[in-house]
Amino acid sequence: MPLFDLPLDQLRAYRPDRDEPADFDDFWSRTLAEARAFDAAPVYTPFDLPLPAVDVYDTSFAGWGGDRINGWFIAPRGAQGPLPIVVQYIGYSGGRGFPHDHLVWPSAGYAFMVVETRGQGGGSYSSPGATGDPHGGSSAQTAGMMTRGILDENEYYYRRVFTDAVRAIDVVATHPLVDPERIVVHGGSQGGGIAQAVAALHPAVKAALVDVPFLTHFRRAVEITDKDPYQELVRYLAGNRAAEERVFRTLSYFDGVNFAARGTAAALYSVALMDAVCPPSTVFAAYNHWQGPKEIAVYPWNEHEGGSGFHREQALRYLHKFFA
Repeated sequence: MPLFDLPLDQLRAYRPDRDEPADFDDFWSRTLAEARAFDAAPVYTPFDLPLPAVDVYDTSFAGWGGDRINGWFIAPRGAQGPLPIVVQYIGYSGGRGFPHDHLVWPSAGYAFMVVETRGQGGGSYSSPGATGDPHGGSSAQTAGMMTRGILDENEYYYRRVFTDAVRAIDVVATHPLVDPERIVVHGGSQGGGIAQAVAALHPAVKAALVDVPFLTHFRRAVEITDKDPYQELVRYLAGNRAAEERVFRTLSYFDGVNFAARGTAAALYSVALMDAVCPPSTVFAAYNHWQGPKEIAVYPWNEHEGGSGFHREQALRYLHKFFA
């Protein structure tokens, strides 16, 4: 993929006006209050696996509507705490996978929790999931998740997803191994978009690792990329020609740019300049609105894989310095 978006000097200054509904904060306050009316009821079941350096737990908790959300909780073997924790959210269509997929952060001395995205992971060969989504919304949709409930912000799929992700922070903050003053959210692509939102919605989050985030600056994304998952929105609009205003109003409640404008935690972003899945201008739109201390790692020659293992090393060094 060649360079296709704005030049880097223009990206660094790209800070578009935000399309934000007047009741954005009220909507999220009401949504989270409704979710917190349910007991999170976390369950940590020891998982027998020959990994002598870590303790592994098959975990679940109540997310939006009291629905059970699954994940893995992993900590250094025999740790007494309090430990910093990294809470990770997953890319589009992936599940929690296997415990041995998630050993980097525990090996660095962190507690770790990976949180499933409801309704995803069922078709993933490499990272299967175990969490369904019993709520489909009342409107028609295209294949995939992007248009599920798209005509009503109260029914939209990502209302449930973001709420599940916030509840995960409620849960880990009370775990006896976890230091509630050292909570980090992390994710790439869809997971990056979720982490970005959670860092803005939950005051306990102290740092966010936001890699090539999806779910950000929706209108520009659908106008300049021909890649899925954003193309799910394009296909829906192509077939529902009168729905544009309603669709983008719904999306404005979930746009990462609007969350970034409320983000005060420390943030390390990453962006790839040849990324046609999450175009670089959409990433910089959020980054340049972020209110807290921030850094961004730029990978000029990469597509959606971004910095991959190289950036994981950067993230490890970033958090080591941050918590030191």
